[in-house]
Amino acid sequence: MSAGNTAVSAVEARLADLGITLPEVAPPVASYVPAVVTGSYVYTSGQLPFIKGKLPASGKVGAADGGVDAETAASLAATCAVNALAAIKSQIGDLDRITRIVKVVGFVASDPSFTGQPAVINGASDLLGAVLGDAGVHARSAVGVAVLPLDSPVEVELLAEFV
Repeated sequence: MSAGNTAVSAVEARLADLGITLPEVAPPVASYVPAVVTGSYVYTSGQLPFIKGKLPASGKVGAADGGVDAETAASLAATCAVNALAAIKSQIGDLDRITRIVKVVGFVASDPSFTGQPAVINGASDLLGAVLGDAGVHARSAVGVAVLPLDSPVEVELLAEFV
């Protein structure tokens, strides 16, 4: 492969094998940046499940009155992880430089009776494992919250170590 920008990283190739194209970084919806590098770490801001600039679903997970079901929310959490990888790439240039996803923090806008937050955030964790292998194994928090920005059902942030 050439040293230019036309080379596809192994991580992006695995994404492509899953039918996923790394998107452009979503512009911030408030006063922050999508990712910050300090030392050998990249911290992403919370990523919403934007697809082509739009939320594909909104509302509370597990709500009886037409909210988002847990399976859909897990898929949206995977989308959040893909968006976080895009933010990481914008800072380090090549996702193959990731040596470890250190921590995942997932937020689930939950109906008060919903307790399946870990299963929802498995969507992000499973995606990271599938595309990064052992480097995708991480510590994690899965937190239920009352509401998220733009009425998103999920939000995910990552801490990644790189070389």
